[in-house]
Amino acid sequence: MRKNGFFSLLYHSLFILFIVAPLVVVVAVSFTDKGYISLPTDGLSLRWFRAILGAGDIMNALWVSLWLGLASATVAVMLAVPGALALTRYQFPGRGALMGFFLSPLMIPHVVLGVAFLRFFTTAGVTGSFFWLAMTHVVVILPYALRLTLSAATGLDRDAERAALSLGASRFTAFRRVVLPLILPGVTGGWLLAFIQSFDELTMTLFVATPGTTTLPVAMYNQIAQSIDPLVASVSTVLIIGTLVVMVVLDRIVGLDRVLIGKG
Repeated sequence: MRKNGFFSLLYHSLFILFIVAPLVVVVAVSFTDKGYISLPTDGLSLRWFRAILGAGDIMNALWVSLWLGLASATVAVMLAVPGALALTRYQFPGRGALMGFFLSPLMIPHVVLGVAFLRFFTTAGVTGSFFWLAMTHVVVILPYALRLTLSAATGLDRDAERAALSLGASRFTAFRRVVLPLILPGVTGGWLLAFIQSFDELTMTLFVATPGTTTLPVAMYNQIAQSIDPLVASVSTVLIIGTLVVMVVLDRIVGLDRVLIGKG
């Protein structure tokens, strides 16, 4: 029995090491003092972290990605909440097909979506617009927001909402004061996953982004294609550390189990 426990611990340790090792290598490379990717290195330096502030294209792309993620994730949640409530509360013909339609972007390769959106935007003459880029991201990230919101809304007890309505509250007030707080963990988790997916989206964005709407993943991809310096590694390290900080803060304030599972 003790032997099985040892092998189980060894297996899980090796699995975690396999997952974490690439991140450790990226972080280690970002501290090199050389002008090219080198590991091991002769010395440690913050040279490439200071270079981020001087890289105008990277900084501009970072702000584009942040605004794009905020806008598309917010729109996706605004669509996911009424959609989830309708799908969980009512039985109607085509309900299963409608849910499958909402979740279908998960099954379509992003290359196919990128080509389709590029063709559509070229035909409609709306290329280069931040608004339409955000709408493409909404299509891709809506399933993530919808799944967690559905998880929170499924089996939701409506007695409190009915009590509020019977006491004279309007439907909007009952939603805002009763229903929304009950499904808030799912909504918050859905928004967070949608934001992460939007911020990290590369494949589809390569087809529809323009020089004025270049996102950070696209800028990093272009940097890798044109140069061998460790700038991308330093940017990746900043993103890794930022993600860890956000996760710790969310765990302290809300609890990651509530945010990621979507249950209150």
